Amino acid sequence: MVKKPEPTGNDPTTPVTLTDHARRWGRVIIEPIARALAWLGIPPNVVTVIGFVLSIGVGVILALGHIRWGGVCIILAAIFDALDGTLARIVGRTSRFGAFLDSTMDRFSEAVIFLGLLTWYTRLGARREILLIYATIVGSLMVSYTRARAEGLGLDCKVGILTRMERTIVLTVGLLLNQVLIALWVMAILANFTALQRMIYVWRATRQEERERNEQIAPGQKPL
Repeated sequence: MVKKPEPTGNDPTTPVTLTDHARRWGRVIIEPIARALAWLGIPPNVVTVIGFVLSIGVGVILALGHIRWGGVCIILAAIFDALDGTLARIVGRTSRFGAFLDSTMDRFSEAVIFLGLLTWYTRLGARREILLIYATIVGSLMVSYTRARAEGLGLDCKVGILTRMERTIVLTVGLLLNQVLIALWVMAILANFTALQRMIYVWRATRQEERERNEQIAPGQKPL
């Protein structure tokens, strides 16, 4: 399994996100663990699946109403989420399916955690929290979809203020401090705003491409 090469931060045209910074900062912790897993012969795809299983556990814990414990366990799941890409780089086991599996499991992991919260607040009859969870899920899906669709057009769309890393941090802090409502407001608003940011980014990028293409057409020559 392999993730895309980590940005070096030297390309001014490539936005550097919190995820990129976190990967660099986390190498001190993540790489020794990944090397230990490599020594044990554990494949990167297995680590990806383990991370998803841990996310299911987080969802169950939240569904039972153990909010702060859910926050603690999200940290553990996030570590495994970061391990698979590093492990793949160390052992040199790269595959397109591995990258696909990682992205897909990320979406499922996020969904199952919110399902746990949704189950708990449904039991409490908390309508406001339920609506905010729904808005957050929609925003999270659209953030991922806009990037995937942009990449299908050949654009590297990593812009936005609330990517998955930021959403995980906001949710984790909200759970640990037992301030879930505030965290939900932040995610519901900013996740959808991030999707809008990416839509605007793609619109500008495609307009620029069209403008440059039209400028290359000789005067009096009709575009094909």
